[in-house]
Amino acid sequence: MMGKVIFYEDRNFMGRSYECSSDCSDMSSYMSRCHSCRVESGCWMVYDRPNYMGNQYFMRRGEYADYMSMWGFNNWIRSCRMIPMHRGSYRIRIYERENFMGQMYEMSDDCESFMDRYQWSNGCMSCHVMDGHWLMYEQPNYRGRMWYFRPGEYRSFREMMSGMSGMRFMSMRRIMDSWY
Repeated sequence: MMGKVIFYEDRNFMGRSYECSSDCSDMSSYMSRCHSCRVESGCWMVYDRPNYMGNQYFMRRGEYADYMSMWGFNNWIRSCRMIPMHRGSYRIRIYERENFMGQMYEMSDDCESFMDRYQWSNGCMSCHVMDGHWLMYEQPNYRGRMWYFRPGEYRSFREMMSGMSGMRFMSMRRIMDSWY
């Protein structure tokens, strides 16, 4: 099943629009700005810079008439990535330090706080996603900036997020939204 999102240049679904059903690394060739969108199906990560860079935001089916004030950033969506539907188990190994060092825990469920569950005051610094799609958050209780992780190895969050000073992960959850 394909996902579908419609981006609009102006708030409240006004101005030129661009319909998207797959990843788009740079929307500037389709529209000069993007201030609202409708997610008709699927789950999406949107980014405030081209090439899937910058701040990331998770969007599920719904209307986002003025996401800029909702999320509190002063830039607009520049790229988007469709999150594939996942059926089956969720498994991730999280590590206390970079390069898969320090304490390791294998998880298959959400975690509201690495500090409370594992006493990791610096959060998670590397991971290996074996199954499923995950969101990690910079603060406990799924708050703050987020980052999308699909299956793969992530040796150093610090290197991945150069330019995003102070970014560390303190909570995580599975992306389990249904497709429509």
